[in-house]
Amino acid sequence: MAAQSRAPFQHGVAGGVSEGGSDATGSPAPVLGGGTRGRREAVCDRRMRAAGRLGAGTALWLLLGAEAVAAFEPITVAVAIGVASLYVAYRHPALYCRFAECCGEEKPLNASALQLQLEEKLFGQHLATEVILKALTSFKNNKEPKKPLTLSLHGWAGTGKNFVSQIVAENLHAKGLKSNFVHLFVSTLHFPHEHQIKLYQDQLQGWIRGNVSACPSSVFIFDEMDKLHPGIIDAIKPFLDYYEQLEGVSYRKALFIFLSNAGGDLITQMALEFWRAGRRREDIQLHDLEHVLSVGVFNNKHSGLWHSRLIDRSLIDYFVPFLPLEYTHVKMCVRAEMRARGVAVDEDVVTRVAEEMTFFPKDEKVYSDKGCKTVQSRLSFY
Repeated sequence: MAAQSRAPFQHGVAGGVSEGGSDATGSPAPVLGGGTRGRREAVCDRRMRAAGRLGAGTALWLLLGAEAVAAFEPITVAVAIGVASLYVAYRHPALYCRFAECCGEEKPLNASALQLQLEEKLFGQHLATEVILKALTSFKNNKEPKKPLTLSLHGWAGTGKNFVSQIVAENLHAKGLKSNFVHLFVSTLHFPHEHQIKLYQDQLQGWIRGNVSACPSSVFIFDEMDKLHPGIIDAIKPFLDYYEQLEGVSYRKALFIFLSNAGGDLITQMALEFWRAGRRREDIQLHDLEHVLSVGVFNNKHSGLWHSRLIDRSLIDYFVPFLPLEYTHVKMCVRAEMRARGVAVDEDVVTRVAEEMTFFPKDEKVYSDKGCKTVQSRLSFY
C-alpha cells in the first residue's frame, strides 16, 4: 500500500510554485506589472476597493461571475479573479476555504478517528499504533511546541509504513497525500545522483523553507531513507532543531516522517526471540527496540541516517518499529483488500492468497518476507 503524491522536484531540478507566492527554492514568485497589464491591475484594484463594501455572498458571486466570462478577456479576468480571491480569503476566510484548500494550521486532530483508522486498518502493529497516536495527539494539542515533530518509521517492506504515513496525512490535511501541504520525497526519484548531494541539500532547504512559510503545519515524508545518500538529510537539521524562528520562519508546527527498511533485521530478531520464548508479540514494548534501532541506524551506512546529526543531536522524537507480519496478519490484509474492492469476503480465497506468500525463517516459517506488499496483485488473479 505505497503512498503516492506529486513530486516536489525531480532529478535535481527544482520545479513548481508553492502556496504563498514562493517557488520551490523558497524565493518570492515574480510580480507582473507595468504597461497595459499594470493599468488593468489598477482598474481592478479600484473595483475591489468598491467591492470591499459588499457582503460575502456578493463577493462569491463576483468570483463565480468572473470565472464564467473568463473566455471573453482572459488576461483582465485572470487578474480580477486573483484580486477577488484575495479579498474573499482576507475578509471571509471560512467561505474561501469551502472552495479552495486552506492550510488548517489550527485544525484540531480528531484523535478518536485516527485511533479507529489505525486499529481497523493497520494489522499486527500495536507499537506503531500506540506511538503514532500518542505522538500526534500530544503534538497537535500543544499550541506552542518547542520543535517540529519528527518520526522515523522502520521495518521490512509491506509492514505498513507507507500506509501509516497516508493515514497521518489524511488526518492532518483533508486531501491527504494530494494536499498542497503534504510533500513526499522518494530517494531514488528525487535524489538519485551521489555527486549532486550539495545541489540536493540546497534544493531541499529551499523547498521546505518556502512551503512552511506558506503553511506552518506542512507535512514532509521521506520514503526509501535506506536508499538516500549519506549527508543529504542533514541539510534539514536546522529546521528540526529547537529554534523559535529561522530567518523569520517558524518550523515548530511542521511534521517530518522518515520511512526506512533499515533496522528491519533488528526488529525481526527481537520479534523472533519473543516468539521462540513463547511470548506474545504484543508483549514487545517500545523500550525493547527504540534504543537498539537508533544505534543500529546511526551505524548503518545504508540507512540514510548514517552518523547523522539528526540522531547525534536527538532531533528524531520517535523511532517507530514495524514488526514483521505473521500468517494471520496476511489473511487480515487479504480480507481488508477484498472489502475495499467491494467484493464479498471468501475465506477460501483468503487462505489461498495467504498460502501463496513465502515465509521465513526457512525452518520455522513465521513471518511473511514481503509483509502484505503483494496482496493486491495476488488477489487480482482470483
